[in-house]
Amino acid sequence: MRPTHSAPVKLALKRSGQGFPLLCLHGHPGSGDCLSGLTASLSQQFQTLTPDLRGYGGSQVKKPFTMADHLQDLEALLDHHHIQTYGLVGWSLGGILALELALRHPQRVRSLVLLATAAHPRSNLPQPTGRDYFNTALAALINQANPGWDWNINRLGRHSLFRDLLYQHTPTAYGFLAKYAIPAYWKTSRHAHQAFNQALHQGYNRVEALSQISCPALVLAGSHDRHILPEASHETARALPQGDWICYPEAAHLFPWEIPDQVNADIQRWLTTHLGLFSS
Repeated sequence: MRPTHSAPVKLALKRSGQGFPLLCLHGHPGSGDCLSGLTASLSQQFQTLTPDLRGYGGSQVKKPFTMADHLQDLEALLDHHHIQTYGLVGWSLGGILALELALRHPQRVRSLVLLATAAHPRSNLPQPTGRDYFNTALAALINQANPGWDWNINRLGRHSLFRDLLYQHTPTAYGFLAKYAIPAYWKTSRHAHQAFNQALHQGYNRVEALSQISCPALVLAGSHDRHILPEASHETARALPQGDWICYPEAAHLFPWEIPDQVNADIQRWLTTHLGLFSS
């Protein structure tokens, strides 16, 4: 990511728990609330800091920005709270930002947990049709009114863009969509969409740089993720000097909402092993 020269933005932030700090970063479109299922578990043992990135949720801005501006905002946030060493948890775009922070500050980052992300992300998403967009909008509206309704899931959700985000179309997953995803989508600004799309067009590949990250890392993926292919996530795990890898069968890009109990248990167990001396 290219250096930025804009002033840092003060980010909306939720802090929970006590102990060693974990900076938790959401994806696109999204907000810090989208990580609530993870942070509720993590904050029982660690201190979690979950910001809304620039242009998302409660961190709205009036000017365009680039992906690199997120890093400056996050560095300012950590300095403001006098946090010198910390762990990182990043989902999708948040995982890419976590990798960049670890590359910038290898002596400060003690651990990395990366979900549905990669240092060289690739996808195999089909071109969406007009019917896809119609079904997605209608399924989302009905799901907001009646979260997890089987009729809506089977008649619309499975035939919408949700089919490429989820493999397990369960009431639990659709409950997360209603509670977090749809509200976050509406609060994702046009500037955030523009910055994200610009980054996609430019491409991103930091696989060769990963040898510089010496801290322990856990890379998690869903076997049916079409947004960031599990092969790309596995490549990242192999390139990290201390990279551990878990691929969940029958799960896709939103696997933390498909199998939340299993994901939380695996992350908690791994962090306890690698950050046990720092936990509360």
